[in-house]
Amino acid sequence: MERARLQEMERREPGTRMEVDVHVRPGAGSTLAADVAAGLGRVPKTLPAKHFYDDRGSQLFDRICDTPEYYQTRTEQALLERIAPGLLADLRPTDLVELGSGAARKTRALLDAAQALDLGCRYVPFDVSEGMLRHSAVQLLAAYPWLHIHGVVGDYDHHLDRIPKGDRRLIVFLGGTIGNFPDGDAQRFLSRIAATMGPGDRLLLGTDLVKDRALLHAAYNDAAGVTAAFNKNVLHVINRELGAGFDVDRFEHVAFFNEAEKQIEMHLRALGRMEVEIPALGLTVPFADGETIHTEISRKFTNETVADLYARSGLEMTGWNVPENGHFAISVARRAG
Repeated sequence: MERARLQEMERREPGTRMEVDVHVRPGAGSTLAADVAAGLGRVPKTLPAKHFYDDRGSQLFDRICDTPEYYQTRTEQALLERIAPGLLADLRPTDLVELGSGAARKTRALLDAAQALDLGCRYVPFDVSEGMLRHSAVQLLAAYPWLHIHGVVGDYDHHLDRIPKGDRRLIVFLGGTIGNFPDGDAQRFLSRIAATMGPGDRLLLGTDLVKDRALLHAAYNDAAGVTAAFNKNVLHVINRELGAGFDVDRFEHVAFFNEAEKQIEMHLRALGRMEVEIPALGLTVPFADGETIHTEISRKFTNETVADLYARSGLEMTGWNVPENGHFAISVARRAG
């Protein structure tokens, strides 16, 4: 239904309000095969979190954001709504670039502020899921008649340089997603962003903060089991794209807070001994009873650790915003030097 609406809109206004550059499609140009071969050959086994996010995974994550336990989305949303008018009045961006745009839930706070200021800026969503990007684009184009969208369907590892240039870009990376990167990978990722930034560009970064362990545990173990389904979705992706024979029901979701590392860890635990064939890779992967696949981390930060990460990435913090409960932060940075 949404795709039909989009096609009708494109017929009415060919090329005038939206274009989408597609650099990666499911199973094509992806690092999935290499990541699976390498990760499932390690001890302990690992899989990169980015492979959760096919269309189904993106939809599941959108549902996670509505669970009562998941404080991050509503806390960040309220904070963004509070700071967006002043932020956009100060920066007056020509482009809003959103990395990992997904359902573009929080984007409206920025677009509402842009509309109130009559900025008329372009929206540039970047996401690995073409379906989710197009779905959210339809809704935004209908809600903001002045809006122009230049979408980029790509992979963080390969396509950040395909993001359109602009005079004053506000590059938005929200949801605490930077916490899914190990420290070295986070530094390299932000360094690549910094290398693309001009003097007028700014980065708006959402980071989850260190807090009560019980609150963190509940957020990643929701009673409805949506996070569990999201975690297991990576096995569905491997089955579909690589012809693997994972029996998804023979793995259970495990998530806990690692106090020493200040991070949530998500794993999939094998319920019994088994061997899994992956024909596309010519592999047979053995699992012992209780053996795990480490699928995701979600690191928790402080003001000091965010500032240090920026400094090591060639960026300089220029703003720090937290709500009264201190659960989450949205910071602003520019290229250093």
